[in-house]
Amino acid sequence: QVQLVESGGGSVQVGGSLRLSCAASGYAFSMYSVGWFRQAPGKEREGVASMSRSGDIGYTDSVKGRFTISRDNAKKSLFLEMDSLKPEDTAMYYCAAKVSNEVALSRYEYAIWGQGTQVTVSS
Repeated sequence: QVQLVESGGGSVQVGGSLRLSCAASGYAFSMYSVGWFRQAPGKEREGVASMSRSGDIGYTDSVKGRFTISRDNAKKSLFLEMDSLKPEDTAMYYCAAKVSNEVALSRYEYAIWGQGTQVTVSS
C-alpha cells in the first residue's frame, strides 16, 4: 500500500503562487488515482483536483484556471501548482490516493491520505 507525505505549504500574499508536493512510498504508485483536498477551520474537507491513473483530470470550479495537478510516476510524486492565490484558498491541504481508475473529488472515494500541509494566503 502507498503512504503519502505532503510538503511545500507556507504563507503567501494574495496573488502569489505555491507548489505542493506529495511523495509516495510503497509500490505501484502508478496504479492509483490521486487527488488534492483541502480543509479550512470549521469547514468540511473538499476536493480540489483529481487525476486518474490514466491521466484524466478534474478540478473544483473555484480553482479552475489557477491550480494545476500533475504527477511523476517514476518519482512517485504528485504535485499541485497553485497560482493567483486568494485568501479563501487558506486551508490544510491533503493528498490522497485510491485504487479505482477515475477522477473523483469526493473525500469518501479515497482510502489513503497524507498528514497535510498548511497553506495560508494573506492580503
